[in-house]
Amino acid sequence: MNLRVLENGSVTTPAGFTASGIKAGLKKSGQPDMALLFCSQPAVVAAAFTSNVFAAAPVQWDRQILASGKTVRAVIINSGNANACTGKQGLEDARRMAAKTAELLKVQPEEVLVSSTGRIGVPMPMPVIQNGIQMAVRALSSEGGKDAAKAIMTTDTRAKHLAVSCEIGGKTIHLGGMTKGSGMIAPQMLPCPPQATMLAYLTTDAVIEQAALHACLADCLDQSFNRIIVDGDTSTNDTFIALASNLAGNPVIIKGTEDCRKFCLAFRQVAGALAREMVLDGEGVTHFVELQVHGTESDADARRVAEAIARSPLCKTAWFGGDPNWGRILAAAGYSGVQFNPDEVDLDYEDIPIVRGGRDAGTPESEQVQTLKGREIHINLKLGPGQGAFTIWTCDLSYEYVKINADYHT
Repeated sequence: MNLRVLENGSVTTPAGFTASGIKAGLKKSGQPDMALLFCSQPAVVAAAFTSNVFAAAPVQWDRQILASGKTVRAVIINSGNANACTGKQGLEDARRMAAKTAELLKVQPEEVLVSSTGRIGVPMPMPVIQNGIQMAVRALSSEGGKDAAKAIMTTDTRAKHLAVSCEIGGKTIHLGGMTKGSGMIAPQMLPCPPQATMLAYLTTDAVIEQAALHACLADCLDQSFNRIIVDGDTSTNDTFIALASNLAGNPVIIKGTEDCRKFCLAFRQVAGALAREMVLDGEGVTHFVELQVHGTESDADARRVAEAIARSPLCKTAWFGGDPNWGRILAAAGYSGVQFNPDEVDLDYEDIPIVRGGRDAGTPESEQVQTLKGREIHINLKLGPGQGAFTIWTCDLSYEYVKINADYHT
């Protein structure tokens, strides 16, 4: 399909959306720390949340809202405090955030979703939050998408946002997105039925039924946010929310139709681009690694092997040092729990043969080193004759990552 990337696009590019990003005073740095996303119409919503048992209070609140199957009007977001592991008071604070936002926007509290990111286990400073919500409502603008993307950042080094357009049903529709997250990144999110953290928001003005939007979000997860690993830690607050304003004028997109297939393709490309940017901006990252695993009996087996390698500190530090220590990759595959024949294993760095039949392929080490010098590294691991395959996006582990996370708290 003809998908066009729009210059300076954001979550407010689709019709019906405004946003803001303000400085409430939650961060000691004085940087923006609260964002608000608002839809002028009752928005169709779909979402996915963390699989972590210690789900943060905002996640618990949002799950309740999504379970009702009703429309949503706004998302209030803060950075600097995760509101996780805060008990009943944390859940009450999330409810109060929704209620205050709803009061100022003249909507119902059940129409407001809440997201938080930052330090775990610290009570929410509600006077600061309440004042920040007032500021965020006053600052709402159709040009506020980029400000919102800045305000949700924690250890990110840059705001991550984009928008695209395409034609469906003879009408031009738009999709916009923003995300944050550079550490504590190994999302394993679960679709919701009709510290550093991954937060992502996707907006569209397409006319679409809730079942179709939910299907698109669920379908894209393993091709976007659930295929990235920065450090292997799954946050308590991971959230991916999609909102549709239904203002593009296209015939309603129904689940299972050709229009739905086209929309899902655009949705997946936006989510995938945002996910990739998260890895590129990971804490201390110097190398983006695309790891393709195939030749297993199933896709699930390939994924299990890929995740074992992507989570291995030995593999990640070797990539940081540009060390072509391929034994670490094979060892991680070997302890992944997936059964395969070691004598059928092939490994390539870029297009250079590194391992053939489970043994050194004979490529001089100097050539192997050259394949690891680029900002982006492509690794291909074939484990046998099977049809299973999975691609994961990950990164190296650097001195800077250790420094950031050693004193994140203190």
